[in-house]
Amino acid sequence: MMENILKILLAGLIFLSSCKRDDYYVDGGVANPVFNGTVLEYLDSHPQLDTIGQLVRLAGLEDNFTADELTFFSPSDVNIKMLIGRVNYQGTDPGWMGNRANQQLYNLGLDTIQTLADVDSAIWRKYLERYMFHGKHTLSDYPQIDFSVLNTFGGQNYYAYNNTVSNIGVVFHDAVTDEGKPTESRLKYMGYRQLYISYIPNVSIPENWIDTPVASSDIQPSNGVVHVLDFTKRGFGFDPQEVIDDIIQSKR
Repeated sequence: MMENILKILLAGLIFLSSCKRDDYYVDGGVANPVFNGTVLEYLDSHPQLDTIGQLVRLAGLEDNFTADELTFFSPSDVNIKMLIGRVNYQGTDPGWMGNRANQQLYNLGLDTIQTLADVDSAIWRKYLERYMFHGKHTLSDYPQIDFSVLNTFGGQNYYAYNNTVSNIGVVFHDAVTDEGKPTESRLKYMGYRQLYISYIPNVSIPENWIDTPVASSDIQPSNGVVHVLDFTKRGFGFDPQEVIDDIIQSKR
């Protein structure tokens, strides 16, 4: 009798645990995804994103972020500080190493960047638009992607605001127990799900993707959806040196 009761309790706990998997997650924690304000107001209200809000205004995209229905894969303020060279953070992206705009401008004898407005607004606009997509799209709207078997689970290509192309998909991680132990068990695709965006510089070279994981997904302001990217994995614009080359060219 006691054994049956224990089995029922265990089944109930498993059921409750499985239900929670469908809740909204941010960095492993449950959070309310709804924000009472526009996409731009959401950026302004978060210290790690308010510099991105400033760039939106400098780029002349304020109307898009307040009136359009859009999905924005947001970089963070750290990405901008790294681009200019005001913080010394080394992430896993090779672009972190040596890609400091001010250092390169100084070496070339060109004016360095003292404020964000010192960069041509067209440059900010060009690279912000790579992260902007028409319509509201949460994680559940995107197809599965498995980078090891793209022919089977290949995500899907989407056009950004400036008609650049990115592949967007959801990685279904494995559910693993006792990892690294003799008793390890693994359930394929049964673990947590994580959104990825992969910028494709040249669609004729499909393997040349610049992929970036999302750290916090499905944030829902009144006029769109925000997915915040993992700032440690990729620099601003997906290719920081390309951004810096444009800045250098604009100052010659």
